Amino acid sequence: MQIYKVGGAVRDRLLGRAVTDIDYVVVGASAEQMLGLGYRPVGADFPVFLHPKTGEEYALARTERKSGQGYGGFTFYASPDVTLEQDLIRRDLTINAMAEDDQAQLTDPYGGQSDLEQRILRHVSPAFAEDPLRVLRVARFAARYAPLGFRVAEETLALMRQLSESGELAALTAERSWKEISRALMEEQPQVFIQVLRECGALARLLPEVDALFAGPAAIGVHTLSVLQHAARLDQPLAVRWACLLQDLEVKRIKAVSERFKVPRDCLELAVLVGQYLSQGHQAMEIEPASLLALLQSFDVYRRPERFEQFVMVCEMDAKARALESYPQAAYLRGAAEAARSVAVQPLIAEGHTGQALGEAIKRERLRALTAYQSHTIAT
Repeated sequence: MQIYKVGGAVRDRLLGRAVTDIDYVVVGASAEQMLGLGYRPVGADFPVFLHPKTGEEYALARTERKSGQGYGGFTFYASPDVTLEQDLIRRDLTINAMAEDDQAQLTDPYGGQSDLEQRILRHVSPAFAEDPLRVLRVARFAARYAPLGFRVAEETLALMRQLSESGELAALTAERSWKEISRALMEEQPQVFIQVLRECGALARLLPEVDALFAGPAAIGVHTLSVLQHAARLDQPLAVRWACLLQDLEVKRIKAVSERFKVPRDCLELAVLVGQYLSQGHQAMEIEPASLLALLQSFDVYRRPERFEQFVMVCEMDAKARALESYPQAAYLRGAAEAARSVAVQPLIAEGHTGQALGEAIKRERLRALTAYQSHTIAT
């Protein structure tokens, strides 16, 4: 039995990047041997086991064969006679198809180290085109390693186009797609993810609403990518980045995309609110206090202040993408929210207000506070 580090741990060590997750492959062992050594099986679908002490994952070397559509349409064969090279050839990219033994001796049968040096994302074998999830994975790796100068090999892009045109992308579940999309959006250059998907035709299949933004001479999509890029530069959270990606869409399309991928509730809510109120955010210093109060109420700034702050951040990212030298609306919006939150409720209760009358009194006082805030701020 021989144990090797494989995939990302080897790749990132060679790149001089921090190694966070380590995957192991076990050659020359059976499931019975692993159980006898105290390893715990992860599940019935894959021959993967957890180390009895560290809890790290160890997978038996295996081969795979296409047996149906989609990410799960494969049958696996795991046996002591499967070689390390046979296990590595089923992987997506050459840079992920390298292994190291416990002496740090590299096994690189498919040229991964050379591709690392040349900054190329290249598929290992033609079997790449059997798994539609790899389109998203390669685009995600392109976003991750773009700062290092990596590019997708032309022959790999051709296979990605083949997958996009085959209809296989439709077989991906919402959960698997969202996992890759959300991880890609959190990379250092998430706009590259969208660019690669568009280049291989996958964006039109997965996110046709976003793809449509690139149509016409005055392509809005270019602006969208710039907004997303600014959000990444300022290390914004996932909900903000999702809202930035969709902020140029109509609200009904924002809802449709978010529901199609079953995105988390915070991502859905923020994206929809941005779609509804982005223009008002930009015009905040011109709108009447009553409209400003309605805007604040829509975000529930009293119980959900963080959501309003995220909205302001999207407004700022949009302004940065438009190359505006300054954006005083951001400070104005934050000040308005603080003015509305400063209204104390207890004195109104002490005055005898209850029920609907209390609600009306609170609204009246908040409107008064915003009117005073607007008069003072704009005057100074």
